[in-house]
Amino acid sequence: MNEKIDINTWLRKDHFNFFNAFEEPFFGATVDVDCTATYKEAKALEVSFFLLYLHKSLVAANQIENFKYRIIDGEVWKYEQVHASATINRPNGTFGFSYMDFHENFEDFRLDASKEIERVKNTTGLVPASSGENVIHYSAIPWLNFTSLSHARNYSYKDSCPKISFGKVRDENGKKIMAVSIHANHALMDGFHVSQFVDAYQELLHEKSTELISG
Repeated sequence: MNEKIDINTWLRKDHFNFFNAFEEPFFGATVDVDCTATYKEAKALEVSFFLLYLHKSLVAANQIENFKYRIIDGEVWKYEQVHASATINRPNGTFGFSYMDFHENFEDFRLDASKEIERVKNTTGLVPASSGENVIHYSAIPWLNFTSLSHARNYSYKDSCPKISFGKVRDENGKKIMAVSIHANHALMDGFHVSQFVDAYQELLHEKSTELISG
């Protein structure tokens, strides 16, 4: 059940009021994650590596309360769950937006997400998803090993959805390393909360995906 936050008694009251007045309240960080175990298991199980690491990022985000906060008409709401609005790359070099429901069980998520990917690939244009505010905006740039990233922003729109981007997987000392960029609204979270997400995500990337599939 979604919960409205009383800003007047909220621990982040001053932080919210300060950063919410900014034209650009988003801040970002880019980190490297070790995705060796997840990469190997995706290959062994013959499932999409993209969907597996995407699912684990959603599991991590749903563990961190601040990633479930959104600003709606000047009010702060905490969603019970957040889902994925991911860009889907097409063979012709374009992409479209998708909407993927979060399921704690990977197989449930994979089945629904696979259908959505096919839907987007068989369309043209951006195909805006009717996803609402309880999503994380995801993008994958598997051709580029980036060390920083910025996003196109419409400053007239009070956006509060976190944005997570994944880069090219590279081999480094026998490990599979991937850059991950996280951008978030500073009125709703700080670097501490981003670090909580990164730690949770890295732990999940080390876990066997079969534990998620059978859960």
